[in-house]
Amino acid sequence: MKQRTIAKKVENIGIGLHKGEPVKLVLEPALANTGIVFYRSDIDASFEAKALNIKNTQLATVLGDLESGRFISTIEHLMSAISAYGIDNIKISVDANEVPIMDGSALSFCMMLDEAGISELDEPKQVLVVKKEVIIKDGAKMVALRPSTSPKFSFSIDFARSAAIGKQSFSFEFSKKTYLEHIARARTFGFLDDVKKLNAMGLALGGSLDNAIVIDGDKILNPDGLRYENEFVRHKILDAIGDLNVFGAQILGDYEAIAGSHELNHKLSLELLSDASNYELVSLKSQESKELSRVFAQL
Repeated sequence: MKQRTIAKKVENIGIGLHKGEPVKLVLEPALANTGIVFYRSDIDASFEAKALNIKNTQLATVLGDLESGRFISTIEHLMSAISAYGIDNIKISVDANEVPIMDGSALSFCMMLDEAGISELDEPKQVLVVKKEVIIKDGAKMVALRPSTSPKFSFSIDFARSAAIGKQSFSFEFSKKTYLEHIARARTFGFLDDVKKLNAMGLALGGSLDNAIVIDGDKILNPDGLRYENEFVRHKILDAIGDLNVFGAQILGDYEAIAGSHELNHKLSLELLSDASNYELVSLKSQESKELSRVFAQL
């Protein structure tokens, strides 16, 4: 198994969720062992997509420092798609402080990656193998990573606030095929009264029915309804896949969440890395890694 990048440069323009302004997004191939690197062309600043570089998770996953203005926000949907395509090295450029929201799912990013194509590099792929169970709890909320022979994501939510969501659970065996079928089209969601509060704070100015599911009480305001019956919990899995794509390697483990969040996912990644006995970084080139190579060849 070799490292992957994209085969050619592709670009698109979308609206930034918080500023509501157009953002140019460019994806470019990168050399082996580069990793996933974000670049802000407007301030000439680069950000490696690593767990230690995530500094804020309140409304989205944010790389860099909010106070200094040297940051890039809302990376999780694009990071999710990159993970599903098994891409190890890529340069991502934007001309603003956020990745465009597109339609609120990962679908547009998947289409860009399809257009770009995949190119193998002459270096072995790296896999982070979860060796011990790692759990983060916050009251009734919980996120966990556990050892596994094939990656799986499971998520449960309970929104008593709205009958439009209520209790939902979903699990799926992770692969590009199952991701495209079950996860990629699931959109972000929010409540109308919360959106109004954020707008008053100068945030979520780009949010609309074109890029989010909007809920008012027990009603879904989007005229076309949902893409999946349980689209809400599927989007939570989409976010989690992106949030965990911060190890500089594909991850092999089972993820489970009960009312998880960007914040808890970030704490989980830091907890995993805090003890070297929690994981093993394996290069898919040795005789011992033959079985791992078989697993990832199927993803």
